[in-house]
Amino acid sequence: MIEVVDAEQRIQTACLLIISSVALGFALYWLKPVMIPFVLAVFISLGLSAAIDVQVEHFKVARPLALLSTLAMSILIFTLVGLLISASVGQLVENASSYEAQIRKLLQLVSEKLPFEIPAAGEEGSFRPLSEISVGTISTMLLQTTNAIVATLSRSLLVFIFILYLLIGGGVRSRPGGVWGDIESRVKRYLVTKALLSAATGLLVTFLLFVLGVDLALMFGMFAFLLNFIPSVGSVIATLLPLPVVLVSPDVSITQVILVILLPGGVQMAIGNFLEPKIMGDSLGLHPVVVLLALIFWGMLWGVVGMLLATPITAVMKIMFEKLEPTRPIAALMAGASEQGA
Repeated sequence: MIEVVDAEQRIQTACLLIISSVALGFALYWLKPVMIPFVLAVFISLGLSAAIDVQVEHFKVARPLALLSTLAMSILIFTLVGLLISASVGQLVENASSYEAQIRKLLQLVSEKLPFEIPAAGEEGSFRPLSEISVGTISTMLLQTTNAIVATLSRSLLVFIFILYLLIGGGVRSRPGGVWGDIESRVKRYLVTKALLSAATGLLVTFLLFVLGVDLALMFGMFAFLLNFIPSVGSVIATLLPLPVVLVSPDVSITQVILVILLPGGVQMAIGNFLEPKIMGDSLGLHPVVVLLALIFWGMLWGVVGMLLATPITAVMKIMFEKLEPTRPIAALMAGASEQGA
């Protein structure tokens, strides 16, 4: 009789856990306009608090002064990123006519090389040859890109407000030894190391693309920095991202196209596969399959920002599971170990 009651309680607990997880997922999706800036601010605050700690402990700077200098540096970085985005959009608009001409040339070349004509959908469901496709939609694409950038910048303002309150209020500081203290130390170490390696990747990619004469080299370098926070997939996307701009640039050569792929790809591979594992090790203790599933889940929930935050969020969940006796088997499973081997 006791075994039957225990089995029923386990089933009820499992059902409640599933229902709670589904409800939490819907809540996170529904509240993402507020949750995304807040979670971003929490992780950025962890990284900035590390910079404050370095100034206080190693350079003997008073904490209020260290806080002010860190906030000033953050404002400068946000301003430079905004100016970079505005300049890149302006360059896109300025070169739109040359891009359209190059796209027409490429379409004409493809239609001549193929042994058959590929029909393309036109207005009102009609079909036209590939060489006659209108490329006037570039202006529409630029307008959509501009609107997306404005939305991102407005969200960045909310993120900065959250960061300001978290740093001034000491919201990310805690006593060592507790659950949040363990989370703070491990996630902070991961974020700082990952940010430095990503910055090195972005600078090298920017330099290589600038030497190769690629338009928007600074923008692609910034994307390489951001996408480096997405394990495995991000480096591939960052490597292929400049390819469309290179292909629609006038007087492009096959050698330039190959170098644009090989050189930044080599930088991504060298830093991601050789340098990063030696410096970071397995600091978060997450199995690669768990990281992949986290990318898919948080990407579906919060889009690209969710993919950027997937790894640290999953690491925080794993640390919390380790601290609770009933959820320790889940933490061991997330690390790739069985309950016996944990």
